[in-house]
Amino acid sequence: MASKTLQRLMETALRGQPLDPQMLRDCGVSAQQTTYLVNAGWLQRLSKGAYLLAGDTPARDGVLAYLSRHVTDLHVGGKTALDWQGARHAPNIRERVTLWAGRPYVMPAWVGEALFHTLQTTQLFDEDLPDGFAISPLPHLDPSILVSEPERALLELASDIGKRHAKGQSLEEAFHIASSLSHLRPKVLDTLLAHCTRVKVVKLVRDLGDASGFAWGKDLQRHVDRLGPGKRWTSSRKGAPALNLKA
Repeated sequence: MASKTLQRLMETALRGQPLDPQMLRDCGVSAQQTTYLVNAGWLQRLSKGAYLLAGDTPARDGVLAYLSRHVTDLHVGGKTALDWQGARHAPNIRERVTLWAGRPYVMPAWVGEALFHTLQTTQLFDEDLPDGFAISPLPHLDPSILVSEPERALLELASDIGKRHAKGQSLEEAFHIASSLSHLRPKVLDTLLAHCTRVKVVKLVRDLGDASGFAWGKDLQRHVDRLGPGKRWTSSRKGAPALNLKA
């Protein structure tokens, strides 16, 4: 019985993807059988509720697929989302995956070891923006891995500019990235900006759009006027690059 259970699990489970109890049940493995397989060395226990076939190693996409089942509104966003969709500015020695979520989540230690990442929970939009707007899977990835479409990723990129932590996005690089975004959809961007509640983000997208010279970057001042007409936005925090955005 145990050998048949193990064989079925090995045939069904995706390599590199941690398994939670429900996924094990979907593979026909009961809680009792899970304990047996762990004790027998056929399954390794990564943390509470997370298992992996013995000899396997968590892979980027497998970790993201696992997290998508446990982190509220998780999606890949910002610079990573743009990079994955062709807006690569400079190659990274080690990819840092920018994740966005609806609420904070304490990552198990094994996630940090397997996936170099940051997790953002900043709320950029009002409650009237439809859930999941401009977020979708990519054709070549597991469909459970959701990724910001380029227009939303641009706003997320802008949000990270000037953050005091070492991983904050630089303004110079953001301008370089924006200069490669020739195919942004003005209507989608307009919808996102109309629902954005962050003055800094809207002003930065306006400036990035204006500098890009592309059609999507025209006539964005109206969104700035909606949030704070005639007011400059400044930020000068210790350890962070100073930002001074025009009205």
